[in-house]
Amino acid sequence: MKRNTLIRGRSGRLRIEGQRFRYEREDGQVAEGEFSIGREEPGCVSLLISGRSYHVSRGAPGEVIVNGWPVEAEVFDPRSIRSRQSGISSSGRQEISAPMPGKVVRILVAPGDSVEAGQGLVVVEAMKMQNEMKSLKAGRVVEVRTRPDAAVLAGEALVIVE
Repeated sequence: MKRNTLIRGRSGRLRIEGQRFRYEREDGQVAEGEFSIGREEPGCVSLLISGRSYHVSRGAPGEVIVNGWPVEAEVFDPRSIRSRQSGISSSGRQEISAPMPGKVVRILVAPGDSVEAGQGLVVVEAMKMQNEMKSLKAGRVVEVRTRPDAAVLAGEALVIVE
């Protein structure tokens, strides 16, 4: 299972296979290993990661409580546009990702450009349709991770807006 994350305004990718996980933050830091999970009560779980125990429960929208401390966190399926857009906060770096496999047709911005919420950033062609990936917030383009004619996968980061 693959999921994208937004934790304390930083994006990342989580991959779970059986009892193993791999988590990679946008800055390249990686954590991986084995885990186990147990249900404590409705809305609460106990995680055991590398010998450390974590009590995790729901907090306010966009937040979880880990061992009694609130943490701004969202986890969403990279293939779901609706989930991806609901996981956006007004602060921090945001990854604009391809919603499905396709080919980059045009890049509409460059690093350093200022963008507004809803502004087109990159055009991806998938299943003979062109889809314009738009900025989900106002900010500045800090990185373009693709190029014209590149093949992209679902959930692959195309542009980073800060």
